[in-house]
Amino acid sequence: MEEPLINRVANSPLISLDLAQFRPKAVRTSLDLASFLDQGLVLREREFRAQMSQLDTTKYHNKFVRLYCSSSAILPAWAYHLVTVTLAGQALIVVQGTESDLELMIWADALAKLDLSPYYDKPVIIKGCDNELVPQTAYLTLIQRLQPITKQLMYGEACSAVPLFKRNIP
Repeated sequence: MEEPLINRVANSPLISLDLAQFRPKAVRTSLDLASFLDQGLVLREREFRAQMSQLDTTKYHNKFVRLYCSSSAILPAWAYHLVTVTLAGQALIVVQGTESDLELMIWADALAKLDLSPYYDKPVIIKGCDNELVPQTAYLTLIQRLQPITKQLMYGEACSAVPLFKRNIP
């Protein structure tokens, strides 16, 4: 008589964590500060402050905002600070830099807020089958947060996982 097939993966205590499911869904948008400059090159403080006070911040409500300047103007740091203050209460996150910089900040914020209690003292596998929506830095951040609390940490799929860490329990 044949033995029944047993799905050992389904019956294991292994917790599979798909990082892509934690990707914040809010809209990403950009604000080019060049449009607030005199002839696209010169920042005039009085005019800039006036424009900021007139800015329709509701366009940035519950969005992730990237600030940048498409012109070759050299802006003082306070210009970005003033825009950030102007968007406070509307934008979820404000970053100066590239789209990649914004995405990294979004992930860092999301992972800092992630409840890790379900993974405490458990074997965890981080799914990672070429998900382009998740930057590598997000995986590294998650690994750093999970390593101190998990029993075992792996990467890949349950059928072909790469062991990363295993806590020796005396």
